[in-house]
Amino acid sequence: MPNSIEKYLPWFILREVPSLGNTMYKKLIDQFQSPENVLKASESNLKTVDKISKKIINGITNHKMFQNQAIKELKLIFKSKYKIVTITDSFYPALLRKINDPPPFLTYLGKLDNTAPCISVIGSRNATSYGLTTSQNLSYKLAKRGFQVVSGLARGIDAMAHKGALKAEGMTIAVMGSGLNKIYPKENTSLFKTIAQKGVIFSEFKVNTDPFPSNFPIRNRIIAGLSCGSIVVEAAKRSGSLITARLAGEYNREVFAVPGSIKSKKSEGTHSLLKQGARLVENEMDIIDELHHFIHKKKEKPQHISLQKQKPPHNKSDKLNRQKIIQLLEPYPVHIDVIIEKAKMNSSQLTCLLLDFELEGIVTRHQGNYYSISEEHH
Repeated sequence: MPNSIEKYLPWFILREVPSLGNTMYKKLIDQFQSPENVLKASESNLKTVDKISKKIINGITNHKMFQNQAIKELKLIFKSKYKIVTITDSFYPALLRKINDPPPFLTYLGKLDNTAPCISVIGSRNATSYGLTTSQNLSYKLAKRGFQVVSGLARGIDAMAHKGALKAEGMTIAVMGSGLNKIYPKENTSLFKTIAQKGVIFSEFKVNTDPFPSNFPIRNRIIAGLSCGSIVVEAAKRSGSLITARLAGEYNREVFAVPGSIKSKKSEGTHSLLKQGARLVENEMDIIDELHHFIHKKKEKPQHISLQKQKPPHNKSDKLNRQKIIQLLEPYPVHIDVIIEKAKMNSSQLTCLLLDFELEGIVTRHQGNYYSISEEHH
């Protein structure tokens, strides 16, 4: 038997045990440290696990009956050149590990990056043009700011979220509600292949699992669990996106919602979230305001800042604009609207300049879109 199969076989055998869900699987790994130790454990030792059932204990003690099925699945995975990450691996997504019922392992395509924070962008499959444009633009700008954009590869809002991140040459993560061999919907096959090359595609399901409707709420907890925040762009009253938002709230992650027309039924779900306390999103800065501490870790690398400091202004106009903004900033925080009014610049141009200054250490950003000159530049 190849070493790669031997390495993962205990994980896959344990998954085959009847009635063993992800919560109990995690308890077993926490208590016994590895699936190998779980499978070797005596009945009396297994009984010490809180709330474990007799059926699960019997399944574990008679686990050899599941070995052939587990080997068959692993052979399919390696034949397709898929990869596996387990919950005990250092590169397993850190935030996902913290939820109550994380997948014990995931099959995936692409390259994992645990250094960049994840933000999920989700919404209706039958979105309006407003929703589609908003999803793509928000994802593009968030990817440019260093976020990995997470979504579900569905048509509509999800697809545009992935495309926006790819357009920004940023990272995107697709979480499937089916096995990796069952691309759904078929119309997103090309997008699937692009993400596999430039991002990551995750699935916790067996590789030939069809996209059953019951799989998608299960998938949604991974989307919420991976992310430090979830943005619902457009959703009807009864929408899977609202499940993701609810889970994000339960995981103590930020929930954001984009307002739509009061006449649009496709925005009733987002408006309901806003009434319940979700943070309103008008542009990417509303999100960065709340989650800036996640991206600062990446921005504050000395080499990166050093390069920013050495980067010259593009032209004379840029240099004049930079000088103008620096003169307007004070040690006491000033709201961005005041800076825009005094500088007589458009908001997008000013936002880009302020972000450059923040990266260079010239400007300090405060909650609520307030800015001040850094102490060392005062």
